[in-house]
Formats: sequence, structure tokens, C-alpha cells
Amino acid sequence: MDLNINKTTPVLSDPTTPVSKSRLGSSFPSGRFMMNSRKKIPKLDDVRSNGWLDAMISSSPPRKRLVKDFNIEIAPEDDFSQRAWMLKYPSAITSFAHIAAQAKNKKIAVFLDYDGTLSPIVDDPDRAIMSDAMRAAVKDVAKYFPTAIISGRSRDKVYQLVGLTELYYAGSHGMDIMTPVNPNGSPEDPNCIKTTDQQGEEVNLFQPAKEFIPVIEEVYNNLVEITKCIKGAKVENHKFCTSVHYRNVDEKDWPLVAQRVHDHLKQYPRLRITHGRKVLEVRPVIEWNKGKAVEFLLESLGLSNNDEFLPIFIGDDKTDEDAFKVLREGNRGFGILVSSVPKESNAFYSLRDPSEREDRLLHLLLDLFQCVKQRLGWIFPRPSFSPRMIKICKTQLRGIDIDIKIFLNNKGSDEIGEYIRMVIAQEKKWLLERVPPGREKEVRDRFDISGIV
Repeated sequence: MDLNINKTTPVLSDPTTPVSKSRLGSSFPSGRFMMNSRKKIPKLDDVRSNGWLDAMISSSPPRKRLVKDFNIEIAPEDDFSQRAWMLKYPSAITSFAHIAAQAKNKKIAVFLDYDGTLSPIVDDPDRAIMSDAMRAAVKDVAKYFPTAIISGRSRDKVYQLVGLTELYYAGSHGMDIMTPVNPNGSPEDPNCIKTTDQQGEEVNLFQPAKEFIPVIEEVYNNLVEITKCIKGAKVENHKFCTSVHYRNVDEKDWPLVAQRVHDHLKQYPRLRITHGRKVLEVRPVIEWNKGKAVEFLLESLGLSNNDEFLPIFIGDDKTDEDAFKVLREGNRGFGILVSSVPKESNAFYSLRDPSEREDRLLHLLLDLFQCVKQRLGWIFPRPSFSPRMIKICKTQLRGIDIDIKIFLNNKGSDEIGEYIRMVIAQEKKWLLERVPPGREKEVRDRFDISGIV
């Protein structure tokens, strides 16, 4: 399914007429997704007294090490808080036995963030390009699991960056979703219309905030103007939301960025500001987020209330927490947080090392799934890996480089099993050396994989 929508797409033509003051005022658009109008945006006379500067700092952890031009944030190895955090949010790779147990007799549905998950966090958002190996890994996963990318970027932009027609795309934090038409039918919704993609296939386009497009366009143009004198500030228009990046702004000028953005947004009571990783995001005041987008996608794909599916969401940003929360509270899936610094999360597992967040992330998860699927009774067929019969997987594990040949044909299960045992044994040894006294059994139990491989 080709989701590359060009300028002829019937519902994506942006209105350019000015927005009146009345439109920006108290009259909220109809629909079940609107927030209670009594919930007011706080007054922002001073970004310091209202805590906005603190929020900017807390959502922007300091860089611990630079790898080329990638801002990879790595906590010190001797940091005790890091050890405790890893116990609370164990590595998704080393905790595979637990993941496999949850996936027994189930199929997987995969949801992915883009920036910081599939691509590195870089100084220039336009240079956040996923590697060819990562693209191939995502394509492999999408062959066997329903796979969607839910990004804060515009849907068109994230499709342009990824370029895979096998995926489902949701842009603007889930406020712009394209899905196939459900053959079983779906409830009529004024925010959901039918259109066609580039291949002529009928699809649904869901845009719960489409009437905010003129407001977002106006705010975007204004923010470009009022921040142009701040060196390093960059404003992006994501169609249904806009963002102000301050990653390249000198920290002493952060209060100036915050003050100008918040002062301007006082005129727009129907818009709100959220904080991401060195970015201020301006979004409509509606009850819609990545968690709602996950629920909508599951329903659209016929997977809602389906016990045969296990949804997994992999993301790194604060906005991904809504998706983690939906899966945790519904007890129907789990989140995997990509982070190099300790922070509270609704996710169950984590991926910490830069080596874990590159292309081997999805390759390794896919290989592990296939390795144990027969013994666990998984119900999807074994895929053919003929294009890559032998994968040389170079894994950097706590400073130890391990080169292992993994045979991915039907005769390769023993070699893969030995690889899994080696990786888990290394992780177990590393963590046992650092675990607080009295918690050794917890580590041993977590790494018990007897009978799995």
C-alpha cells in the first residue's frame, strides 16, 4: 500500500484563508475527541515562575558523549541510579524469555516512533535519516507483523523519510492516520473519510484535528518570525501541530525561546504546548495522542479486543508515554523505552545502548521470535531468510565486541540458540556484578531461559 500522498490528495489541501479571532476563541469544534472546555491553559507571565524553563531542562538531558554528529546520551557506567533503573526497566533483549512467554500463541503488532528510535537524534531534524540496514529490518518485520510508525512529524514527511509502502503511517502524534478500509466496516466518524492511495487502493484517512489546519499554519508563520533572531532556533510545520526546536540554541537563550513561544500562544486558547526532547510542540487542545492512535489503529486493523495479538510499542520520547500507558493499563501489550538515561516510564522494558537501538534491534528481535516460535507454539509461519542466509551480527555488549555467524536458514536454529545463550550469559554476569545486595535472585530469575532455547 503506497502511502505517499501527493498534492492531489482530496482531503489534504491546506486552507490558506486567515483565521478570525472568533475561530480562535471559545467555540470548540464538535466531536468526541475534544477536551472539556473548562480545562484552561495556565497563564504564562514568566516562563521561570511557571516552571516552563524547568520543564525544558528536565526534558533535555545533557549530552554525555558525542558520536560523530549524533547526540547519543550515555550515562556513566558507575552510576548507581542507572543500575536501579535497569532493574526496573530491563533490557528487552536480555529479557526475551519474558517477552516470549507473553507472546505464546499470539501474533505481534509492532508500533514504532521515528526520531530517536528508527533514526538517531541529530542537531538538524532534516538529517535524521534511518540507515539502510534499519530500513531493511523494518521491512522484514512488516512482512510478518502489522507494523505502523506513529511520529510527531507530518505523515507525508515521515513517509518520505522511511519510504516503505508495507507500513501504516500516523503523523502529527496520531492526528493524521492512513489505514486500509476495514472489510467488516467501522462506525461512521466525521473525522474519517475514504480516499485512494497512489496504487489506487481504497484507504481511510483519519484526521480528528483537521479544522485546526488554518490555525496551525498561522501560528507556524508567526513563530518563524518571532524566533528568527534566536540563533539555532528552528520551527517546523507538521500540518496538525508545529514544533520549535532549541537543540542548537545556546542554553542561556532557552528562556528567551520559551518566553516568546508562550507569550505568543496566549492568543490561542485552543492550542497547548507540550515538551519533547529539546523541542516545544504546539498542538490542538483535543483528547488525542499516540495512545489514542494505537487504539484507533488496532480497531481499524481488526485487532482491537483480539487476544491473539500482542501489541508492542517502541519509542524514546515523552509523547510515546501515552502509548505505553494504553498498553500497560489495557494489559494487552507492552512498551519498550529507548533511553540512555534513567527516567520514569509506563514502558515495561528498555533499550539502553546505542548498539541496541540500531538496525540489530529489530533484526535481533525478529530472529529471536523465529528461533523460539516452534517451541512456544506461535501461530504464524516461519519466514524465509534466503536473501540473508548468513548474518554477521557485531554486537557491542558492555564494551565487549562479539562477532557471531548466525545461520538464518532452516538449519540455523542451533546456532541462533547458542548466540542467545551467549548474549544473555554476558548480560547476566554484568548485572550480577553490579546488583545491590540481596537482589541477586531477582536477576537470576529474570535471566532464567531454561526450556526456551
